[in-house]
This record gives sequence, C-alpha cells and structure tokens, in this order.
Amino acid sequence: MKISADELEPLFDALPDVVFFVKDTEGRYTHANLTLVRRLGLKHRSDVIGKDVTELFPTIMGGSYAAQDRRVLTGELIENQLEVHIFNNRTPGWCLTCKRPLLSSRGEIRGVIGISRDLGFPDGKHPTYERLRRVLAHMQEHYGEGVRIPTLAQMAGLSVAQLERHFRRVFQLTPQQVLTKLRIEAAMRLLSGDDSVAAIGMACGFVDQSAFARQFKATVGMTPSDYRGMAQRAQPVVAQRAAVS
Repeated sequence: MKISADELEPLFDALPDVVFFVKDTEGRYTHANLTLVRRLGLKHRSDVIGKDVTELFPTIMGGSYAAQDRRVLTGELIENQLEVHIFNNRTPGWCLTCKRPLLSSRGEIRGVIGISRDLGFPDGKHPTYERLRRVLAHMQEHYGEGVRIPTLAQMAGLSVAQLERHFRRVFQLTPQQVLTKLRIEAAMRLLSGDDSVAAIGMACGFVDQSAFARQFKATVGMTPSDYRGMAQRAQPVVAQRAAVS
C-alpha cells in the first residue's frame, strides 16, 4: 500500500523539528508542513503552495536550493546533507537534509520529496559518550589544523568504522561532518569581522580559498562573501534593537 503526500503532510505537521516538502518538476511547492510555513514567517500553507524557493528564501539561498533540486530531478539522491538554514528572522539552524526524486507509477520523475531534520542534543547516555566527548573537545580546539579521522579514532581507542558508527549514534553526524560544522561555525563568526575571506578559510582549516568557498556554499547556501554582506546588513538592525532594549 502506497502512502500519498496528501496523507504524509498532516503527519509531518506534528513534528516541530522536521521540515517536510514536495515540489513539482518546476520547483514549485505542492506540499509543505506547518513547520516550514512558520519558519518562513508565514501563517498559512497556502502562502507556500505554488511558489518556488526563490520566492520564499533570500535570493542567494533560494538559487542554491533550486540548483540542488535540479540535481535531484535528474535522479540524484541527497542523503543526510549537513546544512545551515537561515530563515526570515535571520536565525541560523543546523539540520540534515534528505531529498529524492518523486516517481510516478511508471517510474518517471515528477517532482522532489524531502525532509530537513534539526540536529538534536548528543546522546549523553551512550556507553562511548565520554570517550567521544574527549575527541570532540580535541576537534573543537584544533579544527583549524589538519585533523585526521584515523588519529581521532586512535584517541578514542576505536577503529575508524567504530568511530563513525558511534559518532552517528551520539552526535547524529559523522566525525567529518562534525569537523565541517565546527569550521563553518567559526567562519560565520569571523566573517562578521574585517579579515579577508582567504585568511578566514585558512584559519578555519581549509586548504585554500576555493575549497572554503565550495564547502561554505554547500553548507550555508551562499558564498562566504555573500554571507558577510548579509551579516553586515543585519548588524544595524541588531544594534538598534539592543539600544531600544
């Protein structure tokens, strides 16, 4: 028995930490759960249905999401893509995104179906949590250096495969994804300052500016320069609010 998107939509409405969506081959939303509607700063599902990402998200991010959708429409699967989503209130949130082609009964691609799940808290009750926490502390201190996964596994007394498995269980991410998250978070902080994009990339552990820009855009949905511009435009608003409060 197949379940339709019409049946899935109200089920995902009950999950405040999961965004659910379906889009047609033109990238227009045909289904969206209320979590997505609210995070976009809208009130009704009808405010989303029929529109595409370029109409609902900041221009730069919308273009990046649309490009990702086009890859899925060619048959590509996106599994647990670590991303930062920035909504209309400028609040960033980390999530894991999964997208796949929506197929007709004949196997033809007729759209995109996907979810973005918020990262939750680490599982502190897992037997390996303390060992992994020491590894995480090392990563937090040395993310700007050439951190190697086999070295981290050795620190934890685990094989690389075991480290990967336990990291997924405790942190919901692979060690490489955790390292990427630490580096991108640091870059987002530094981009509010005056250092060059190249210098920030090097300080955050990227081998060159091209690698930094590529990873930043894949994760945040815009280039480091575009993010810096957005952050600088938001600063006067933040300062004004602080003065009022």
